[in-house]
Order: sequence, then structure tokens, then C-alpha cells
Amino acid sequence: MFRILSASKDSYVTNKIIGNSFRATDANVGQAASIDIFKLYAESISGSDSSPIELSRGLVKFNLNPLRVLTSSILDIGHPSFKCTLKMFDVYGGQTCPSNFKLIVYPLSRSFDEGMGRNIVSFSDLDSCNFITASISGNSAIPWTYPGANKIGLLNTTNDDIDIISSGNLNDGNGIVDLWRQQTFSTGEEDLSVDITTIVSGVMKGLIPDHGFRISYSGSQETDKVTRFVKRFASTQTSDYSNRPRIEVLYNDTIQDHHRSFFFNLSGSLFLNNYHRGSYSNIVSGAWARKITGNNSLILRLRTGSWSRGTFFEKIITASQHKVGDNFITGIYSASFAVSQFTSSNSGEIRQKSALENEIKNAGSATFTEIWESLDGIVGYLTSSFVINSVNRTSFSNQSARLIVNITNMQPQYRNTDIVKFRVFAENIDRPVRYKKLPFVTPSEILTSLFYRVRDVDSGDVIIPFETENGGTLCSTDSNGMYFTCYMDSLFKGRLYTFDFMVIDSGVNQIFTDVAAHFRVV
Repeated sequence: MFRILSASKDSYVTNKIIGNSFRATDANVGQAASIDIFKLYAESISGSDSSPIELSRGLVKFNLNPLRVLTSSILDIGHPSFKCTLKMFDVYGGQTCPSNFKLIVYPLSRSFDEGMGRNIVSFSDLDSCNFITASISGNSAIPWTYPGANKIGLLNTTNDDIDIISSGNLNDGNGIVDLWRQQTFSTGEEDLSVDITTIVSGVMKGLIPDHGFRISYSGSQETDKVTRFVKRFASTQTSDYSNRPRIEVLYNDTIQDHHRSFFFNLSGSLFLNNYHRGSYSNIVSGAWARKITGNNSLILRLRTGSWSRGTFFEKIITASQHKVGDNFITGIYSASFAVSQFTSSNSGEIRQKSALENEIKNAGSATFTEIWESLDGIVGYLTSSFVINSVNRTSFSNQSARLIVNITNMQPQYRNTDIVKFRVFAENIDRPVRYKKLPFVTPSEILTSLFYRVRDVDSGDVIIPFETENGGTLCSTDSNGMYFTCYMDSLFKGRLYTFDFMVIDSGVNQIFTDVAAHFRVV
């Protein structure tokens, strides 16, 4: 899963001195197209202070509800593949920018209003939030504890009296951990990209207030005698949609079924799907209509060969309701195992009159009957078959497969609220040709290392990249080919998109671009 959560509101607050006379501490810039982070030292005069410090701090908030609705099904926020990255994009328009500085990101302990101000020259638009006030409730102003959202404290100790949270205990066995994140900027033109997985996980668990983040120079760089003007990020108001602040969420929820890609001596997984009136539902079994759930809840029995020919083979595997992370998935069951072609007759759960090795050598494969049944073996849920193949071995060859990749169920447009499962078809054009009577269907190749990305057709910008490290864009596999789920709320309305694919084959990355028709999000 790769999801993009766009900012729901953002702004920045400042105490900039206007005309060497007053500070614009009540100014609001919530509708400005950029979030400006600056620090000025002795650039103005403020009363008797001939060397005043003027600064600004950014604020940004995201709606995490799209993730919350998934935590009861496919999303396990404690899984190692779950990762959240805060990204903000540099806006460089030829202005001077500082270099060799650090920005620090804190979770906010207090909510803020975005406001309607947009004047970033004289800072004459009055509204909240601003340097003094965080928000308005009814007719009452709710101030920051310290001006500029600058009261720092420990989680859960004085949350009502602090503005930003420095550290806290998230009840994960790690004790008190730092909740701030920091990035060093060398040239000053870099984008902001910091890992906020721990913070998002804490918010999702209800341990950290869900108020967003404060972005500013590090503490010492806000108080030293150096001017740093200006680090500028695009805001939610920018016309360039691809530069708006975002949280990129990665999570490997891939299901890879090996019914058509199982090999001897290698571990693989088989899956069973159960539907009730078209919806995924857990199997109901027995006179008491007991639901089959949890670990070790059913049996997968494999059989092949013949007693009379001395090739009978049986293997019994304990199967479970399928889990993604720590979450059991309704209506899906799985079993993971390996079958050795060199199995001896003394292998415990395997019963056979003679080894299958000679038959496998001759045919290169063996067909197995698979029987999914109750733990006591009385009730059968599904009987089917699949083929286990010998591992591919050739003389040395550095040739990758020549593939054609396509999406078979593309529609011209999708709503922004749609969650779409795309089916991917791949064909090896060098496959052996077998002549058959019509009609016949060419099955898809099964590619277990197929990744997708989403690209804006008009601008060429990659919106969702190939994500191989955490498996965020790895395609799932089943008996019919490959598939992946795309959340259209990660894309922007009115834009035209296309999918590209990357196959990792024999250590080589093959990229296929514009493999399907374009689609628009409306």
C-alpha cells in the first residue's frame, strides 16, 4: 500500500518587525501559497533593541482518518513495513536562501486555525492563527502558552499547558523516546523529508494529540546572531498540486498466492477465499455454525501419485486465517510450506510407497490435489488442484524475459473516493508456442517482483514512485495473475494519470511505461 495524505490546513506564524516600528504578532497568512521559515538578526530596529530577532515557524495538519478506517482490517501500525514520511517541497524562485542549517519538526499539543490571511509583505491581515493566538473558540481567543507556539514539554504531563511535545512514553516498551525529528539542509534548496512513523503511530493509538506539526529552525539557530532568510516550502494553497505538503504512507499488505508459481524445495503460500453473497466472509462450519477463525484453524491436505504405481505422496499442513501484520483478514485463509522432491519415507507427516523424484525428473513437475478441510478431517471446504514445478535451471544466461505488461480493467475515469483493484496481465513473447483449438485463453505470467508507479501524464511528475524497500507498491498475485489496489484519494482531481511497471528479473530492472490507457480522477 502506498497512500498520500494531503495537508488539511497549514500556515506560519511570525513576529516580524514592520517599518522599524511594530511587530506583526497578530498577522495571519493561512491562505498564502508558501510556508516561509526565516530568522532575522539585527535587520530592523525595535524600540531600544538595536539587535532584535525576528522569526517565523511553520504549522501543518493532516487528516489521518483514511488510515484509521484501515486499522481494523489490513493495516497494522506496529508492523515493520509501516512507514510514514512527512514531505514538504522547496519553492525556489531565485530568492536568497540560507545554507547549512537544521529544521526541527515537533508534534503540536494545541490545535490551530488556518485563517484567511494572505499578505506576506506587510503582514496586515489579522486572523488566527498568529504568533500570539492559536485558535478562536466561539468569541474567545485561545492563545499559545508561549508566543510563537514555543512552550515545549513532555507528553501527557502538561499537555494543556504546552504547545509542542518533545518526548514521551508510547507504552511500547521503549520508555521515554524523543518525538521530534530533525533534518540538515546543506544548500538550503532541499525538500523536507523526515520519518514520522513513531508520531503517527502514537496519534493513531490516541497517545499523542492529533493537532499536526510545528516546523522551525533548531533552538540554537533561532537564538544565535545569524540571519537565515528564507527557507520557503509550498503550502496547500499553491497552484502546483504536486508540491503540497503530504504524508507518504507505506505498508506491505501484499498477498502472493503461489498456485501457479510453486516450486519444489522452495517455500510458498496457497490461499483460500470464502465468499457469502459476494462478500468476503469467514467459513461457517458444523451444526453450531461455528466460524473458522484465527491461527491453526483448518487443514490443507496435499495428495499426488498412485499407490498402485508406487508414487503416492501426501502432505498435511496446518492452515490459518490469513494475517496482515497482526490483523486477521475476513474470509481469507492461507498455508505456507515447502515440498521437497527428495523426501524420504521417514519424514513424519508424509506417507508414500516410493519417492516421486524419478517422476519429477521426467516430467519437470507434479500435479497435486489440494483439500482444505476441518481440523478433524470430517468437513471439506474446497477440493482443487495445482502444479508444483522443478526449480528453473539453465546454462549460464544473462537474458531477461521479454515481456508485455498491461492492465485489463482500466476505466477512463474514477472518482476521488474510489478504491480500485487493478488487474495486471503479463505475457512472455518468447514463450514456447503451443497450437490449440479455439477458443483458448492465454494465462498471464506470474511475476512475484512486479512493482507499479503512478505518473501525471501532462507534467510527467511521478506521484507514486516504485517503492521496493518496504514493498509499498509490490503487486499481489493469485491464480489469474497480478493485481494491486490504488486509493484514488492519493491523487488530485482533474488530472490525467497513467501507470508504469517495473519487473525485477534475473537481477535486472525492466521498466514498462504507458502500458495502459490513461485515466482521470474526478
